[in-house]
Amino acid sequence: MDKVSVLAITKNGIKIGIELKKHFPNWEIFAPSKFSDSNKEIVWYSDSTSEKIVELFENNNAIICLFSLGAVIRLIAPYLKDKKTDPAVIVIDDKTSFVISVLSGHLGGANELTQTIAQKLNATPVITTAADVNKTIAVDLVGREFGWKIEDDSTVTKISAFMVNEEKIGIFQDAGKRNWMKEFPKNIKIYQSLEEMEKSDSKGFLIISDKVLEGDFLKNSVVYRPPSLVVGIGLHWDTSKENIKEGLDLCLQKFKLSEKSISKLVSIKKPEDVKGLVDIGKEMRITVEYVSREDLAEISAPNPSDTVRAFEGTSSVSEAAAIKVSGGKLIVEKQKFPPNLTIAIARIID
Repeated sequence: MDKVSVLAITKNGIKIGIELKKHFPNWEIFAPSKFSDSNKEIVWYSDSTSEKIVELFENNNAIICLFSLGAVIRLIAPYLKDKKTDPAVIVIDDKTSFVISVLSGHLGGANELTQTIAQKLNATPVITTAADVNKTIAVDLVGREFGWKIEDDSTVTKISAFMVNEEKIGIFQDAGKRNWMKEFPKNIKIYQSLEEMEKSDSKGFLIISDKVLEGDFLKNSVVYRPPSLVVGIGLHWDTSKENIKEGLDLCLQKFKLSEKSISKLVSIKKPEDVKGLVDIGKEMRITVEYVSREDLAEISAPNPSDTVRAFEGTSSVSEAAAIKVSGGKLIVEKQKFPPNLTIAIARIID
């Protein structure tokens, strides 16, 4: 986590905070100035703890509270918003017997951090989220470590309930990293096609795909978008951000692919970066990568061009770049958008 703060409000809590800092040197320790002994490892505050908690809540990824659970709940209650934005909150008792995950256990990372702290302090981790207690799939965390994005999180709560109640859940995957779960719970069945899964008696579905999907089954599905697509782009120095976005949108729509699964935008390395490509990468928050003409020339592309060779020194840019960087298979051959843009898309094979 980028920013973690520890809040201690007793003398013993301060000692625990100092011990934590030995294990986690980047964490900041906050304590009331009335206990100050001029220790520079502590940030001594003079305002009230109820005021300090507001500042910490707004500016941290996680808050470690070294006082009673009841007091923590009273302090943070007015500032709770939702599990997607609230920081992780963890409580450690005055004897470091227990490390308790209180808030944002999954998305905020409190459960994982609780386990880490408990191991360092030789304490007992207390985690109460149903998926963890029942050793089943945490629906809101599937593929998170691989960069998967949830298409629509409005169904997460419903499918999570199905999961912890051991209702039948079907899984279909046609993109992204495989073997993401060592052993599936007994209520899970893997299907080789959407059609087969849709016809099953499964009550809910987990779908890992980079394709745009349609159907009533989506009402009972959580769809995950793995970063499996590499978009190769051939362009001129004056190709605009707007032209690239329009061409890309048309390609995605035509071939029914999800924008959320784009991992990289790739092109040939030019003497100067093309502003339109740099700008669209920033706007879409997608990495832009460049490949030398020598490396592109080594790739066998299905639609080489003598015209491209004359201008770029290699017969393919969009297709060759997509194939080269993905290390996978071309799924959209070169699409032309005259006069200054071509787009091809390859899928990463995990």
